[in-house]
Formats: sequence, structure tokens, C-alpha cells
Amino acid sequence: MLQIDLWKRITIWLTCAVGLWLAMPNAFYTNVEKHNDAVQAIELGATTPENLADQARWPDWMPSGLVNLGLDLRGGAHLLAEVQVEDVYTARMQAAWPEIRNALAQERAIIGGVVQQPSAADEVRVRIRQPEGMPRALEIVRGLARPVQTLTGVGANDIEVRAESDLIIVTLSEAEKLATDERTVQQSLEIIRRRIDEVGTREPTIQRQGADRILIQVPGIGSAGELKEIIGTTAQLTFNPVVTRGTNPDASAGIGNKIVPSLDEPGVFYTIEAAPVVTGEELVDAQPAFDQNGRPAVNFRFNTSGARKFGDYTAENIGSPFAIILDDEVVSAPTIQSHIPGGSGIITGRFTVEESTNLAVLLRAGALPAGLEFLEERTIGPELGQDSIDAGKIATIVAFSAVLVFMFLSYGLFGVFANIALIINIGLIFGLLSLIGATLTLPGIAGIVLTVGMAVDANVLIFERIREELKTSKGPARAIELGYEKALSAILDANITTFITATILFAMGSGPVRGFAITLGLGILTSVFTAIFVTRLLVVMWFERRRPKTIEI
Repeated sequence: MLQIDLWKRITIWLTCAVGLWLAMPNAFYTNVEKHNDAVQAIELGATTPENLADQARWPDWMPSGLVNLGLDLRGGAHLLAEVQVEDVYTARMQAAWPEIRNALAQERAIIGGVVQQPSAADEVRVRIRQPEGMPRALEIVRGLARPVQTLTGVGANDIEVRAESDLIIVTLSEAEKLATDERTVQQSLEIIRRRIDEVGTREPTIQRQGADRILIQVPGIGSAGELKEIIGTTAQLTFNPVVTRGTNPDASAGIGNKIVPSLDEPGVFYTIEAAPVVTGEELVDAQPAFDQNGRPAVNFRFNTSGARKFGDYTAENIGSPFAIILDDEVVSAPTIQSHIPGGSGIITGRFTVEESTNLAVLLRAGALPAGLEFLEERTIGPELGQDSIDAGKIATIVAFSAVLVFMFLSYGLFGVFANIALIINIGLIFGLLSLIGATLTLPGIAGIVLTVGMAVDANVLIFERIREELKTSKGPARAIELGYEKALSAILDANITTFITATILFAMGSGPVRGFAITLGLGILTSVFTAIFVTRLLVVMWFERRRPKTIEI
């Protein structure tokens, strides 16, 4: 006989109620969105009358999770950036020169003096004064090589060393270049994500494409130019020894040095050693602050390694100028007055409060290891997104209405039960999307429309099985029970295979494909639940009240 335990009934209705409760904020999208933004702003200290008014737009005791709208629905900015991985080769070679110089200096009696020679960006050329000491010099420099830390580079070293006459030429190995490229792109990906997250934009899409490209899509941002300002600044912070200060940008810097302009003093240029003492990679914190004169500044703090190098250098070079370089511009070049232990300091300059805050954000997020070249940029206006939303609504309403009418005409009262389950099904999909904070895209709407059509498949199978059982002269209760039992395997088989497809699409796809896979996968789960449990419970409750002698489907 048809029987469903009380605890099962309560569980089914409670699940439906929770799903619809979570989906409810999406019916008041604008109010809830403004409420959420106001709550976030108030938590950060922006307690303005406007924020308080927006906070009151939605009760705090109600759920406030929303289905995030994707770039194609909300509007925003789209960028395709290429990471200039060759920049890292240059930085690696510049950083290697002091280590090579110090190692060779210990064998001065055999090698004589060493002089750095002009070289390509990805190599270091060193001339030794006593060519007969070349074998020993090569042995020393090769001893500086380190194993490549990747599976593909097992057995290879990071540098290759060769001799040409009295020159030692040091280059990065191919295995190290591949490993460096991988690290550079992954680091750029993470830093871009952190910078965008610091700004508080909703559900950005940041994905790697190919070997050295990154796709960035940020819904709700004003323009591609605004997005480029957030992520395009390299914010490479270094601390370099100052060689000279002058006004001629075309003066000879000398090998191992470079000339950079002053940020605060127009027309002033500093010649600095290219190899930094400490870099921004060793920063652990940066916060906006004010200097002793009340002007905006940025406080910074190094990690243990950076603090030791910073402290040692300041102790050994009291009275010498020390340049703070940000993106190849001298922010300030104070004279070292005393030993600075502890690894903390302050960056001063002609900052506004906003500039010091933005600089602190960039430094906290970390420096991009290499420059970005933007190959493609698009700004998608919100009016285009609204057109997509309207088109999606029309498609969903038409499909939904057609399915409701078809089910009612085909199965009568049982079709009404299926339609009620279908409405609950749509609510559960939006409830789950809100719960997991998923992003709804135009393909995602297509997934929902497809789910509407698929959702009744299980009910059609069940109702047709009940029809067949009624033809064998079984009673209504037994026919309904057998109809659900015999249709169950077919329902599970069909939906499991489709769910596997959705899972593969999610794992292998990107962007819009993932949006489609998420809504399709969640739709399958809710469809199976509503078909097997909700419609059956509705049928059982109707049958218990009516006790019909015969039923017609």
C-alpha cells in the first residue's frame, strides 16, 4: 500500500521550504543587493545615512544570499593579458651577478679581478683578468647552480655556464626557463586575483589560457580602463644602493647600474645599482599611514630574511643614500642615519590619502613578477546585460508555460502535481545557486531552460508506468506503487549519465561552459528529488484524502 513515514514527509517539506527560503532574496534582487553592499560598507566603518537607509531595505533576519550575475548579464570588463615572462629572465640575471661576483672574489689570487660585461637580457657575461684561471672560475660558478624544482626538470640545473676566451657566460637553462614561466604565470594569476578581491568586486572570472595568457572578467565594474588600473600596475618595490644623483637621463650608468627618474623631483635622475638589496617579495605587510609631518605615507614590514638583509645593509652603509624604487621610479632616497633593525620602515612621498591607500593595497597583494600586455579589452554595458536577462526571462517563461500546459493536458490531475513539483524545482535551483554563491551566465539560463524540459521526464516515465499497471486490472494504490518502483531505475540511469556529462563539462570547460554545467548539474539533482519524492508525496496525500476506486491518467 501507499505509505510514507511521518519523518520522511516532514523532511521532504522541510527541504522544499528551506530551498524556497534561500531562493526568496532573488525575487527582490535590487533591494537585497543594496542591503548587502551597505552592510559591507558599514563593517568597514562607512556609517553614512545612505548606507543605513540601504541596510534597512532588507530584514537582517532574512537570508541575503543572491545568485551572482555574470559578465554577460550584469555588464563589466573583459581583459585578455599576456604575461611578459622574459622580464623575469632579466631580473634573475641581474640578481645573480652579486652572487657570482662575491664567489669569484674569494679566488682573486687565481682568477684576478672580475668585470661585468655588456650582455643580453637573459645572460651574464663576466671577464676575468687572468685567463689561465678559467677552469677554476668555471668550477666556482657552476657550483652556484641549483637543481630545477619541477618534475619535468628532474636532473637539470637552473643555470648553464660556458667559457669564451676570457669570458664566463651564464644563462638560464631551458628547463629553468620552463619552470620560471610556469611559476611566473601562476604567481601573476594569484596576485591579480588578490588585487581584484581587495577591491571587493563580485565573482570575477580569472583563468589561465594557454601557456602565458590570463583571462580576466569582472562583472559590475565601470570599464576595462578601470580594471586595468587595478591590475595593470606592476607595483615592484625594491631597495637599491645609490651610485650618483644628477639631471642627465642620458648619462652613462655603467655596467651593472641603471638610471631611473625621481617621482617627487621632476628632472632629477638617480644612478642606482641594478641588483636590489631587498625586494617587495619579502614584504609581509604594508599599511597606509602618516609621516612625522602629517603627510600620507605607507608603513611596511619585511619577513625574517628581508629584515636581516635590510638590517645588515643599513649597519654597513651609514651615511650613504638608499633608494626606494617603485616601478622604476625613485619614491624617496633617504640617507641611512643609523642601523635599522627589525625590518620595518616607512615610504614617504607626495602621496594623497587615496594614493597611499592604493599603494598599500598593491604592496600587500604583492608585485606582479612580470609586466602584462593587454591583447584584448572590452567593456560590456549593463544595458546589453539587461537585454540578455530579458531574453532569458522570456525564454524561461515560454518554456515553463508550455511544459505546464502540456503536462496538464496530458495527465490531468497528475499533471497538476507534476507542475507543482516543477515550480518547487525551479525554486530549489535558485536556492542552491544562492547557497553556493554561483554565478549565473547566459548559458546558465540556457541550462535552467533545459532543466525545465528535463524535469518532467521523470514524471512522464512514472505516469506512463502507472498507466500500464492500471491496464492489468490492478487497484489504484498498487498501480501507483508499482509505477514508482518500476520507473525508478530508468530515472536514475538517465539522470546519472546526464550528471556525469555536466561534471565533465564543469571540470574541462571554462567560463560560460562551467556556468551551463553548474545549472544543469544542480537542475538534475533537484529534478530527481522533486520527481521521486515531492510528486509522490502529493499523490499519496491526495489518495489518502480521496480514496478513489479508480483513477485516470
